[in-house]
Amino acid sequence: MRILVADKLADDGLEYLKQSGVAFDVKVGLKEDELASAVGGYDALIVRSGAKVTAKVLENPGQLKAIARAGVGVDNIDLPAATAKGILVLNTAEASTLSTAEHALALMLSLARKIPQAHASLRSGELDWKARGKYQGTQLAGKTLGVVGLGRIGRTVASRALAMEMTVLGYDPYFTGPSALDGRVKLLRDFDGFLSQLDVITFHVPGGEGTRHLLNRQRLFGKCRPNLLVVNDARGEVVDEYALADALREKKIAGAAIDVYAKEPPPRDHPLFGLENVVVTPHLGASTDEAQTAVAVEACKAIVAYLTSGEIRGAVNAGGIRLDLPPDEAPFAQLARRAGAMLAALFDGGVKTVTLRVHGPRTQKLAGTLLRLATVELLRPHLEMPVNVINVEYHARSRGIELVQISEASPPSGLVGDVLELRADGPNGESHRIVGTAYADLLPRVVRVDGYSMDMVPEGHMVLIVNKDMPGVIGTVGTTFGDAQVNIADMVISRTANPDGTTTAFMILKTDSEPPTSLLNRLAARPNILRVRAVALPPRGASA
Repeated sequence: MRILVADKLADDGLEYLKQSGVAFDVKVGLKEDELASAVGGYDALIVRSGAKVTAKVLENPGQLKAIARAGVGVDNIDLPAATAKGILVLNTAEASTLSTAEHALALMLSLARKIPQAHASLRSGELDWKARGKYQGTQLAGKTLGVVGLGRIGRTVASRALAMEMTVLGYDPYFTGPSALDGRVKLLRDFDGFLSQLDVITFHVPGGEGTRHLLNRQRLFGKCRPNLLVVNDARGEVVDEYALADALREKKIAGAAIDVYAKEPPPRDHPLFGLENVVVTPHLGASTDEAQTAVAVEACKAIVAYLTSGEIRGAVNAGGIRLDLPPDEAPFAQLARRAGAMLAALFDGGVKTVTLRVHGPRTQKLAGTLLRLATVELLRPHLEMPVNVINVEYHARSRGIELVQISEASPPSGLVGDVLELRADGPNGESHRIVGTAYADLLPRVVRVDGYSMDMVPEGHMVLIVNKDMPGVIGTVGTTFGDAQVNIADMVISRTANPDGTTTAFMILKTDSEPPTSLLNRLAARPNILRVRAVALPPRGASA
Protein backbone atom coordinates (compact mmCIF):
# COMPACT_ATOMS: atom_id res chain seq x y z
CA MET A 1 0.00 0.00 0.00
CA ARG A 2 1.57 3.26 -1.21
CA ILE A 3 0.40 6.88 -1.14
CA LEU A 4 1.60 9.79 -3.26
CA VAL A 5 1.48 13.24 -1.62
CA ALA A 6 1.56 15.69 -4.55
CA ASP A 7 1.25 18.98 -2.64
CA LYS A 8 2.87 20.43 0.45
CA LEU A 9 1.03 19.14 3.54
CA ALA A 10 1.26 20.17 7.17
CA ASP A 11 3.84 18.12 9.06
CA ASP A 12 1.15 16.68 11.33
CA GLY A 13 -0.48 15.01 8.33
CA LEU A 14 2.75 13.39 7.21
CA GLU A 15 3.43 12.29 10.77
CA TYR A 16 0.06 10.54 10.84
CA LEU A 17 1.03 8.58 7.73
CA LYS A 18 4.31 7.57 9.36
CA GLN A 19 2.59 6.45 12.54
CA SER A 20 0.11 4.43 10.47
CA GLY A 21 2.92 2.45 8.90
CA VAL A 22 1.89 3.44 5.38
CA ALA A 23 4.51 3.86 2.69
CA PHE A 24 4.32 7.27 1.05
CA ASP A 25 6.29 9.58 -1.21
CA VAL A 26 6.16 13.37 -1.29
CA LYS A 27 6.54 14.74 -4.82
CA VAL A 28 5.54 18.39 -5.01
CA GLY A 29 5.30 20.44 -8.20
CA LEU A 30 4.76 17.60 -10.68
CA LYS A 31 3.63 18.68 -14.13
CA GLU A 32 0.60 17.05 -15.74
CA ASP A 33 2.63 14.49 -17.71
CA GLU A 34 4.77 13.67 -14.68
CA LEU A 35 1.75 13.21 -12.42
CA ALA A 36 0.03 11.06 -15.07
CA SER A 37 3.09 8.81 -15.22
CA ALA A 38 3.35 8.55 -11.44
CA VAL A 39 -0.19 7.96 -10.16
CA GLY A 40 -0.58 4.43 -11.51
CA GLY A 41 2.05 3.15 -9.10
CA TYR A 42 0.15 4.30 -6.00
CA ASP A 43 -3.00 3.21 -4.21
CA ALA A 44 -3.96 6.75 -3.25
CA LEU A 45 -3.17 10.37 -4.02
CA ILE A 46 -3.31 13.30 -1.59
CA VAL A 47 -3.43 16.84 -2.97
CA ARG A 48 -4.31 20.37 -1.93
CA SER A 49 -5.10 22.96 -4.61
CA GLY A 50 -1.77 23.02 -6.44
CA ALA A 51 -1.70 19.63 -8.17
CA LYS A 52 -4.11 19.40 -11.10
CA VAL A 53 -5.68 15.96 -11.33
CA THR A 54 -7.00 16.15 -14.88
CA ALA A 55 -8.63 13.55 -17.10
CA LYS A 56 -5.22 13.07 -18.72
CA VAL A 57 -3.67 12.34 -15.33
CA LEU A 58 -6.36 9.71 -14.71
CA GLU A 59 -6.34 8.22 -18.20
CA ASN A 60 -4.28 5.21 -17.06
CA PRO A 61 -4.75 5.20 -13.28
CA GLY A 62 -3.22 1.78 -12.66
CA GLN A 63 -3.82 0.76 -9.04
CA LEU A 64 -5.07 4.19 -7.92
CA LYS A 65 -8.14 3.72 -5.75
CA ALA A 66 -8.71 7.07 -4.05
CA ILE A 67 -7.85 10.78 -4.15
CA ALA A 68 -8.06 12.95 -1.05
CA ARG A 69 -8.25 16.73 -1.28
CA ALA A 70 -6.88 18.38 1.87
CA GLY A 71 -9.49 21.14 1.85
CA VAL A 72 -12.99 21.74 0.54
CA GLY A 73 -12.96 22.67 -3.14
CA VAL A 74 -12.23 19.94 -5.69
CA ASP A 75 -12.00 22.16 -8.77
CA ASN A 76 -8.49 20.84 -9.38
CA ILE A 77 -9.76 17.25 -9.65
CA ASP A 78 -11.68 16.01 -12.70
CA LEU A 79 -14.57 14.36 -10.85
CA PRO A 80 -16.24 12.76 -13.90
CA ALA A 81 -12.94 11.23 -14.97
CA ALA A 82 -12.29 9.89 -11.48
CA THR A 83 -15.79 8.45 -11.22
CA ALA A 84 -15.55 6.80 -14.61
CA LYS A 85 -12.37 5.06 -13.46
CA GLY A 86 -13.96 3.96 -10.19
CA ILE A 87 -11.70 6.23 -8.10
CA LEU A 88 -13.11 7.55 -4.85
CA VAL A 89 -12.62 11.29 -4.31
CA LEU A 90 -12.66 12.63 -0.77
CA ASN A 91 -12.41 16.07 0.76
CA THR A 92 -12.11 17.43 4.29
CA ALA A 93 -14.92 19.98 4.35
CA GLU A 94 -15.63 19.67 8.06
CA ALA A 95 -12.03 20.30 9.10
CA SER A 96 -12.25 24.02 8.26
CA THR A 97 -15.73 24.64 9.64
CA LEU A 98 -14.65 26.41 12.81
CA SER A 99 -12.10 28.63 11.10
CA THR A 100 -14.57 29.70 8.42
CA ALA A 101 -17.31 30.37 10.97
CA GLU A 102 -14.91 32.37 13.14
CA HIS A 103 -13.90 34.46 10.15
CA ALA A 104 -17.54 35.32 9.43
CA LEU A 105 -17.98 36.39 13.05
CA ALA A 106 -14.75 38.40 12.91
CA LEU A 107 -16.04 40.22 9.82
CA MET A 108 -19.34 40.92 11.57
CA LEU A 109 -17.67 42.31 14.71
CA SER A 110 -15.15 44.36 12.74
CA LEU A 111 -17.92 45.87 10.65
CA ALA A 112 -20.21 46.63 13.58
CA ARG A 113 -17.45 48.31 15.61
CA LYS A 114 -15.65 49.96 12.65
CA ILE A 115 -12.37 48.45 13.82
CA PRO A 116 -10.47 48.42 10.48
CA GLN A 117 -11.29 52.07 9.80
CA ALA A 118 -10.31 53.19 13.31
CA HIS A 119 -7.11 51.13 13.13
CA ALA A 120 -6.08 52.64 9.79
CA SER A 121 -6.82 56.19 10.94
CA LEU A 122 -4.82 55.84 14.16
CA ARG A 123 -1.86 54.10 12.48
CA SER A 124 -1.68 56.70 9.71
CA GLY A 125 -1.47 59.60 12.18
CA GLU A 126 -4.50 61.24 10.58
CA LEU A 127 -6.86 60.64 13.49
CA ASP A 128 -8.25 63.71 15.24
CA TRP A 129 -8.46 62.27 18.75
CA LYS A 130 -11.32 64.55 19.75
CA ALA A 131 -13.25 63.44 16.68
CA ARG A 132 -12.74 59.72 17.25
CA GLY A 133 -16.48 59.43 17.90
CA LYS A 134 -16.88 59.08 14.13
CA TYR A 135 -15.83 55.44 14.67
CA GLN A 136 -18.59 54.78 17.18
CA GLY A 137 -20.06 51.41 16.28
CA THR A 138 -23.13 49.38 17.14
CA GLN A 139 -23.59 46.66 19.76
CA LEU A 140 -24.52 43.23 18.42
CA ALA A 141 -26.15 41.87 21.59
CA GLY A 142 -29.88 42.26 21.20
CA LYS A 143 -29.70 42.58 17.42
CA THR A 144 -31.30 40.12 14.99
CA LEU A 145 -28.96 38.04 12.86
CA GLY A 146 -30.19 36.22 9.78
CA VAL A 147 -28.22 33.12 8.78
CA VAL A 148 -28.74 32.09 5.17
CA GLY A 149 -27.85 28.41 4.85
CA LEU A 150 -27.90 26.12 7.88
CA GLY A 151 -25.22 23.66 6.91
CA ARG A 152 -22.14 23.02 9.02
CA ILE A 153 -20.79 26.57 8.89
CA GLY A 154 -24.17 28.30 9.18
CA ARG A 155 -25.10 26.31 12.27
CA THR A 156 -21.72 27.04 13.84
CA VAL A 157 -22.11 30.79 13.26
CA ALA A 158 -25.66 30.66 14.63
CA SER A 159 -24.64 28.88 17.84
CA ARG A 160 -21.93 31.45 18.56
CA ALA A 161 -24.20 34.37 17.75
CA LEU A 162 -26.71 33.00 20.26
CA ALA A 163 -23.95 32.97 22.87
CA MET A 164 -23.42 36.68 22.05
CA GLU A 165 -27.08 37.26 23.01
CA MET A 166 -28.22 37.91 19.45
CA THR A 167 -31.62 36.79 18.20
CA VAL A 168 -30.98 34.40 15.30
CA LEU A 169 -33.34 33.65 12.40
CA GLY A 170 -32.57 31.11 9.70
CA TYR A 171 -33.38 30.77 6.02
CA ASP A 172 -32.72 27.45 4.28
CA PRO A 173 -35.38 26.12 1.86
CA TYR A 174 -33.88 22.65 2.16
CA PHE A 175 -34.03 22.54 5.95
CA THR A 176 -37.64 21.53 6.40
CA GLY A 177 -38.15 21.75 10.16
CA PRO A 178 -39.74 24.83 11.81
CA SER A 179 -36.54 25.58 13.73
CA ALA A 180 -32.90 24.60 14.16
CA LEU A 181 -30.44 24.22 17.02
CA ASP A 182 -33.03 22.71 19.38
CA GLY A 183 -35.60 25.38 18.66
CA ARG A 184 -33.32 28.34 19.29
CA VAL A 185 -33.21 29.40 15.63
CA LYS A 186 -36.58 30.06 14.02
CA LEU A 187 -36.72 29.21 10.31
CA LEU A 188 -38.56 31.45 7.85
CA ARG A 189 -39.72 30.34 4.41
CA ASP A 190 -40.20 33.72 2.71
CA PHE A 191 -36.84 35.36 1.99
CA ASP A 192 -38.24 38.88 1.66
CA GLY A 193 -40.08 38.57 4.97
CA PHE A 194 -36.94 37.13 6.53
CA LEU A 195 -34.79 39.98 5.17
CA SER A 196 -37.07 42.71 6.47
CA GLN A 197 -36.54 41.60 10.09
CA LEU A 198 -32.74 41.64 10.15
CA ASP A 199 -30.04 43.90 11.57
CA VAL A 200 -27.27 41.63 10.26
CA ILE A 201 -27.30 38.99 7.50
CA THR A 202 -24.60 36.38 6.89
CA PHE A 203 -24.44 33.96 3.95
CA HIS A 204 -23.29 30.33 4.14
CA VAL A 205 -24.62 28.77 0.94
CA PRO A 206 -23.10 27.29 -2.23
CA GLY A 207 -22.79 29.20 -5.45
CA GLY A 208 -24.82 28.42 -8.57
CA GLU A 209 -28.00 29.63 -10.19
CA GLY A 210 -30.11 28.75 -7.15
CA THR A 211 -28.30 31.31 -4.98
CA ARG A 212 -26.93 33.77 -7.56
CA HIS A 213 -27.76 37.34 -6.53
CA LEU A 214 -29.94 36.13 -3.71
CA LEU A 215 -29.34 39.60 -2.32
CA ASN A 216 -30.10 41.67 -5.40
CA ARG A 217 -30.81 45.31 -6.22
CA GLN A 218 -34.55 45.02 -5.69
CA ARG A 219 -34.12 43.58 -2.23
CA LEU A 220 -31.29 45.91 -1.24
CA PHE A 221 -33.31 48.97 -2.18
CA GLY A 222 -36.77 47.77 -1.18
CA LYS A 223 -36.68 45.10 1.53
CA CYS A 224 -33.73 45.88 3.84
CA ARG A 225 -33.59 47.95 6.96
CA PRO A 226 -31.30 51.00 6.65
CA ASN A 227 -29.17 49.70 9.56
CA LEU A 228 -28.55 46.31 7.91
CA LEU A 229 -25.00 44.91 7.96
CA VAL A 230 -24.21 42.40 5.19
CA VAL A 231 -21.58 39.66 5.67
CA ASN A 232 -20.62 37.37 2.79
CA ASP A 233 -18.10 34.65 3.58
CA ALA A 234 -19.66 32.09 1.20
CA ARG A 235 -19.52 32.67 -2.57
CA GLY A 236 -19.10 35.98 -4.39
CA GLU A 237 -22.05 35.59 -6.72
CA VAL A 238 -24.54 35.23 -3.87
CA VAL A 239 -24.60 39.04 -3.52
CA ASP A 240 -24.92 41.48 -6.42
CA GLU A 241 -21.71 43.41 -5.71
CA TYR A 242 -22.55 46.43 -7.85
CA ALA A 243 -26.02 46.78 -6.38
CA LEU A 244 -24.49 46.38 -2.92
CA ALA A 245 -22.06 49.24 -3.59
CA ASP A 246 -24.91 51.46 -4.79
CA ALA A 247 -27.02 50.62 -1.75
CA LEU A 248 -24.12 51.53 0.53
CA ARG A 249 -23.50 54.84 -1.23
CA GLU A 250 -27.17 55.75 -1.01
CA LYS A 251 -27.37 54.61 2.64
CA LYS A 252 -30.03 52.01 1.93
CA ILE A 253 -28.01 49.73 4.22
CA ALA A 254 -25.36 50.52 6.84
CA GLY A 255 -22.37 48.39 5.93
CA ALA A 256 -20.90 45.27 4.33
CA ALA A 257 -18.06 42.85 5.14
CA ILE A 258 -16.93 40.76 2.18
CA ASP A 259 -14.40 37.91 1.90
CA VAL A 260 -15.42 36.44 -1.47
CA TYR A 261 -15.94 37.96 -4.90
CA ALA A 262 -17.70 37.10 -8.14
CA LYS A 263 -14.31 37.23 -9.85
CA GLU A 264 -11.17 36.32 -7.94
CA PRO A 265 -8.85 38.04 -7.65
CA PRO A 266 -11.18 41.04 -7.80
CA PRO A 267 -10.22 44.00 -10.02
CA ARG A 268 -8.39 46.86 -8.36
CA ASP A 269 -11.26 49.21 -9.18
CA HIS A 270 -13.86 46.96 -7.55
CA PRO A 271 -16.81 49.19 -6.55
CA LEU A 272 -16.68 48.15 -2.90
CA PHE A 273 -13.02 49.00 -2.34
CA GLY A 274 -13.42 52.76 -2.15
CA LEU A 275 -16.29 52.81 0.35
CA GLU A 276 -15.77 53.77 3.98
CA ASN A 277 -18.47 51.52 5.42
CA VAL A 278 -17.01 48.31 3.98
CA VAL A 279 -14.62 45.69 5.39
CA VAL A 280 -12.89 43.46 2.83
CA THR A 281 -10.55 40.47 3.08
CA PRO A 282 -8.97 38.36 0.28
CA HIS A 283 -10.82 35.03 0.66
CA LEU A 284 -9.34 34.09 4.02
CA GLY A 285 -12.26 32.14 5.50
CA ALA A 286 -10.37 28.89 6.08
CA SER A 287 -6.90 30.43 6.30
CA THR A 288 -5.76 29.58 9.83
CA ASP A 289 -2.85 27.48 11.03
CA GLU A 290 -5.31 25.15 12.75
CA ALA A 291 -7.51 24.70 9.71
CA GLN A 292 -4.60 23.99 7.40
CA THR A 293 -3.23 21.42 9.84
CA ALA A 294 -6.68 19.91 10.35
CA VAL A 295 -7.39 19.48 6.63
CA ALA A 296 -4.03 17.77 6.12
CA VAL A 297 -4.51 15.37 9.04
CA GLU A 298 -8.10 14.58 8.06
CA ALA A 299 -7.11 13.90 4.45
CA CYS A 300 -4.46 11.44 5.61
CA LYS A 301 -6.85 9.79 8.06
CA ALA A 302 -9.54 9.44 5.40
CA ILE A 303 -7.17 7.82 2.91
CA VAL A 304 -5.77 5.37 5.46
CA ALA A 305 -9.27 4.45 6.66
CA TYR A 306 -10.44 3.75 3.13
CA LEU A 307 -7.40 1.73 2.12
CA THR A 308 -7.29 -0.35 5.30
CA SER A 309 -10.97 -0.92 6.11
CA GLY A 310 -13.08 0.44 3.27
CA GLU A 311 -14.52 3.17 5.51
CA ILE A 312 -15.59 6.20 3.50
CA ARG A 313 -15.25 9.70 4.98
CA GLY A 314 -16.11 12.88 3.12
CA ALA A 315 -16.89 11.35 -0.27
CA VAL A 316 -17.60 13.79 -3.08
CA ASN A 317 -18.14 11.38 -5.96
CA ALA A 318 -19.81 8.03 -6.60
CA GLY A 319 -16.98 5.94 -5.18
CA GLY A 320 -17.77 2.23 -5.08
CA ILE A 321 -21.31 2.51 -6.46
CA ARG A 322 -21.27 1.17 -10.00
CA LEU A 323 -22.48 3.62 -12.58
CA ASP A 324 -21.08 2.00 -15.72
CA LEU A 325 -24.34 0.14 -16.34
CA PRO A 326 -25.06 -2.09 -19.35
CA PRO A 327 -26.81 -0.43 -22.31
CA ASP A 328 -30.29 -1.61 -21.37
CA GLU A 329 -30.01 -0.20 -17.82
CA ALA A 330 -28.04 3.02 -18.38
CA PRO A 331 -31.06 5.00 -19.73
CA PHE A 332 -32.83 4.63 -16.38
CA ALA A 333 -29.87 6.15 -14.56
CA GLN A 334 -29.92 9.03 -17.06
CA LEU A 335 -33.67 9.37 -16.59
CA ALA A 336 -33.39 9.48 -12.80
CA ARG A 337 -30.78 12.24 -12.92
CA ARG A 338 -32.72 14.31 -15.42
CA ALA A 339 -36.04 13.85 -13.61
CA GLY A 340 -34.36 15.05 -10.40
CA ALA A 341 -33.02 18.15 -12.15
CA MET A 342 -36.44 18.90 -13.61
CA LEU A 343 -38.07 18.59 -10.18
CA ALA A 344 -35.45 20.96 -8.77
CA ALA A 345 -36.46 23.52 -11.41
CA LEU A 346 -40.18 23.06 -10.76
CA PHE A 347 -40.01 23.39 -6.97
CA ASP A 348 -40.43 26.80 -5.37
CA GLY A 349 -39.77 25.77 -1.76
CA GLY A 350 -38.08 23.09 0.27
CA VAL A 351 -38.54 19.35 -0.08
CA LYS A 352 -39.79 17.13 2.71
CA THR A 353 -40.12 13.75 0.97
CA VAL A 354 -38.64 12.23 -2.18
CA THR A 355 -40.43 9.09 -3.35
CA LEU A 356 -39.34 6.75 -6.11
CA ARG A 357 -41.78 4.12 -7.38
CA VAL A 358 -40.30 1.54 -9.72
CA HIS A 359 -42.09 -0.97 -11.94
CA GLY A 360 -40.33 -3.73 -13.84
CA PRO A 361 -37.23 -5.88 -13.22
CA ARG A 362 -34.56 -3.43 -14.38
CA THR A 363 -35.77 -0.40 -12.45
CA GLN A 364 -36.47 -2.53 -9.38
CA LYS A 365 -32.93 -3.90 -9.45
CA LEU A 366 -31.52 -0.37 -9.71
CA ALA A 367 -34.01 1.29 -7.34
CA GLY A 368 -31.52 2.27 -4.63
CA THR A 369 -29.10 3.82 -7.10
CA LEU A 370 -31.87 5.53 -9.08
CA LEU A 371 -33.32 7.15 -5.96
CA ARG A 372 -29.91 8.47 -4.95
CA LEU A 373 -29.08 9.70 -8.44
CA ALA A 374 -32.39 11.57 -8.64
CA THR A 375 -32.07 13.05 -5.17
CA VAL A 376 -28.55 14.25 -5.91
CA GLU A 377 -29.82 16.36 -8.81
CA LEU A 378 -32.85 17.53 -6.84
CA LEU A 379 -30.75 18.78 -3.93
CA ARG A 380 -27.51 19.76 -5.71
CA PRO A 381 -28.43 23.44 -6.36
CA HIS A 382 -29.24 23.99 -2.70
CA LEU A 383 -26.37 22.44 -0.74
CA GLU A 384 -23.15 24.16 0.26
CA MET A 385 -20.88 21.16 -0.29
CA PRO A 386 -20.62 18.54 -3.07
CA VAL A 387 -23.42 15.97 -2.96
CA ASN A 388 -23.34 12.57 -4.66
CA VAL A 389 -24.76 9.07 -4.46
CA ILE A 390 -22.57 8.28 -1.48
CA ASN A 391 -23.38 11.23 0.76
CA VAL A 392 -26.83 12.26 -0.48
CA GLU A 393 -28.67 10.22 2.15
CA TYR A 394 -26.69 11.91 4.91
CA HIS A 395 -27.43 15.39 3.57
CA ALA A 396 -31.11 14.60 3.09
CA ARG A 397 -31.45 13.11 6.56
CA SER A 398 -29.66 16.04 8.22
CA ARG A 399 -32.23 18.37 6.66
CA GLY A 400 -35.22 16.26 7.62
CA ILE A 401 -35.84 15.02 4.07
CA GLU A 402 -37.22 11.49 3.85
CA LEU A 403 -36.22 9.24 0.95
CA VAL A 404 -38.82 6.60 0.09
CA GLN A 405 -38.37 3.68 -2.29
CA ILE A 406 -41.39 1.61 -3.44
CA SER A 407 -41.40 -1.35 -5.82
CA GLU A 408 -44.64 -2.26 -7.58
CA ALA A 409 -45.30 -5.12 -9.97
CA SER A 410 -47.66 -3.30 -12.35
CA PRO A 411 -46.81 -0.01 -14.11
CA PRO A 412 -49.17 2.99 -14.02
CA SER A 413 -52.27 2.79 -16.17
CA GLY A 414 -51.51 3.14 -19.87
CA LEU A 415 -47.81 2.29 -19.57
CA VAL A 416 -45.86 -0.94 -20.04
CA GLY A 417 -42.39 -2.25 -19.23
CA ASP A 418 -39.93 -0.68 -16.83
CA VAL A 419 -41.22 2.60 -15.46
CA LEU A 420 -39.99 4.94 -12.76
CA GLU A 421 -42.04 7.59 -10.98
CA LEU A 422 -40.20 10.31 -9.09
CA ARG A 423 -42.21 12.49 -6.76
CA ALA A 424 -41.16 15.28 -4.40
CA ASP A 425 -43.40 16.73 -1.70
CA GLY A 426 -42.77 19.93 0.23
CA PRO A 427 -43.71 20.79 3.82
CA ASN A 428 -46.33 23.30 2.67
CA GLY A 429 -48.24 21.04 0.29
CA GLU A 430 -46.26 21.65 -2.90
CA SER A 431 -45.88 18.44 -4.88
CA HIS A 432 -44.49 17.52 -8.29
CA ARG A 433 -44.22 14.17 -10.05
CA ILE A 434 -42.37 12.95 -13.13
CA VAL A 435 -42.97 9.58 -14.77
CA GLY A 436 -40.51 8.14 -17.27
CA THR A 437 -39.38 5.05 -19.11
CA ALA A 438 -37.05 3.94 -21.91
CA TYR A 439 -38.07 2.39 -25.22
CA ALA A 440 -36.13 0.16 -27.60
CA ASP A 441 -34.07 3.17 -28.74
CA LEU A 442 -32.59 3.26 -25.18
CA LEU A 443 -33.28 6.96 -24.72
CA PRO A 444 -34.63 8.25 -21.41
CA ARG A 445 -38.16 9.55 -21.85
CA VAL A 446 -40.50 11.59 -19.72
CA VAL A 447 -44.11 10.55 -20.31
CA ARG A 448 -45.87 12.50 -17.55
CA VAL A 449 -45.21 15.69 -15.56
CA ASP A 450 -47.73 16.22 -12.79
CA GLY A 451 -51.08 15.79 -14.54
CA TYR A 452 -49.76 16.35 -18.05
CA SER A 453 -49.13 13.48 -20.50
CA MET A 454 -46.37 13.68 -23.12
CA ASP A 455 -43.53 11.75 -24.73
CA MET A 456 -40.29 13.69 -24.54
CA VAL A 457 -36.53 13.04 -24.29
CA PRO A 458 -35.25 15.40 -21.56
CA GLU A 459 -32.06 16.99 -22.90
CA GLY A 460 -30.13 20.23 -23.27
CA HIS A 461 -31.57 23.64 -22.48
CA MET A 462 -35.27 23.42 -21.67
CA VAL A 463 -37.89 25.94 -20.55
CA LEU A 464 -40.93 24.67 -18.64
CA ILE A 465 -44.05 26.84 -18.95
CA VAL A 466 -47.43 26.50 -17.25
CA ASN A 467 -50.11 28.72 -18.75
CA LYS A 468 -53.84 29.24 -19.04
CA ASP A 469 -55.08 27.33 -22.08
CA MET A 470 -56.09 30.43 -24.04
CA PRO A 471 -55.75 31.43 -27.70
CA GLY A 472 -52.60 33.35 -28.51
CA VAL A 473 -50.37 32.04 -25.74
CA ILE A 474 -48.23 29.87 -28.02
CA GLY A 475 -47.78 32.82 -30.37
CA THR A 476 -46.78 35.06 -27.48
CA VAL A 477 -44.21 32.53 -26.34
CA GLY A 478 -42.76 32.15 -29.82
CA THR A 479 -42.56 35.90 -30.37
CA THR A 480 -40.87 36.45 -27.01
CA PHE A 481 -38.20 33.88 -27.82
CA GLY A 482 -37.78 35.27 -31.31
CA ASP A 483 -37.32 38.81 -30.01
CA ALA A 484 -34.59 37.49 -27.72
CA GLN A 485 -32.87 35.69 -30.63
CA VAL A 486 -33.25 32.31 -28.89
CA ASN A 487 -34.20 29.54 -31.28
CA ILE A 488 -36.80 26.96 -30.21
CA ALA A 489 -35.54 23.56 -31.36
CA ASP A 490 -38.48 21.46 -30.19
CA MET A 491 -41.75 21.88 -28.31
CA VAL A 492 -44.05 19.56 -26.40
CA ILE A 493 -47.51 20.72 -25.33
CA SER A 494 -50.04 19.06 -23.05
CA ARG A 495 -53.09 20.23 -21.15
CA THR A 496 -55.34 19.13 -18.33
CA ALA A 497 -58.80 20.09 -17.12
CA ASN A 498 -59.26 21.88 -13.80
CA PRO A 499 -62.15 21.30 -11.36
CA ASP A 500 -63.66 24.69 -12.27
CA GLY A 501 -64.00 23.71 -15.92
CA THR A 502 -61.01 25.67 -17.20
CA THR A 503 -57.94 24.05 -18.71
CA THR A 504 -54.28 24.62 -18.00
CA ALA A 505 -51.50 23.87 -20.48
CA PHE A 506 -47.92 22.79 -19.97
CA MET A 507 -45.22 23.52 -22.53
CA ILE A 508 -41.68 22.19 -22.63
CA LEU A 509 -39.45 24.08 -25.04
CA LYS A 510 -36.01 22.89 -26.07
CA THR A 511 -33.72 25.71 -27.17
CA ASP A 512 -30.47 25.82 -29.11
CA SER A 513 -28.87 28.12 -26.55
CA GLU A 514 -29.28 29.00 -22.90
CA PRO A 515 -32.26 31.35 -22.43
CA PRO A 516 -31.13 34.51 -20.59
CA THR A 517 -32.78 35.50 -17.34
CA SER A 518 -34.17 38.63 -18.99
CA LEU A 519 -36.09 36.46 -21.48
CA LEU A 520 -37.51 34.29 -18.71
CA ASN A 521 -38.60 37.37 -16.75
CA ARG A 522 -40.28 38.92 -19.78
CA LEU A 523 -42.04 35.67 -20.52
CA ALA A 524 -43.28 35.30 -16.93
CA ALA A 525 -44.80 38.80 -17.12
CA ARG A 526 -46.89 38.00 -20.23
CA PRO A 527 -50.67 37.60 -19.85
CA ASN A 528 -51.93 34.06 -19.10
CA ILE A 529 -48.43 32.75 -18.29
CA LEU A 530 -48.54 31.18 -14.82
CA ARG A 531 -45.03 29.78 -14.29
CA VAL A 532 -41.73 29.80 -16.15
CA ARG A 533 -38.75 27.67 -15.20
CA ALA A 534 -35.49 26.84 -16.98
CA VAL A 535 -33.35 23.75 -16.61
CA ALA A 536 -30.08 22.73 -18.27
CA LEU A 537 -29.62 18.99 -18.85
CA PRO A 538 -26.89 16.98 -20.58
CA PRO A 539 -27.30 16.66 -24.35
CA ARG A 540 -28.71 13.55 -25.98
CA GLY A 541 -26.26 10.69 -25.89
CA ALA A 542 -24.41 11.92 -22.80
CA SER A 543 -24.10 9.32 -20.07
CA ALA A 544 -25.32 11.66 -17.33
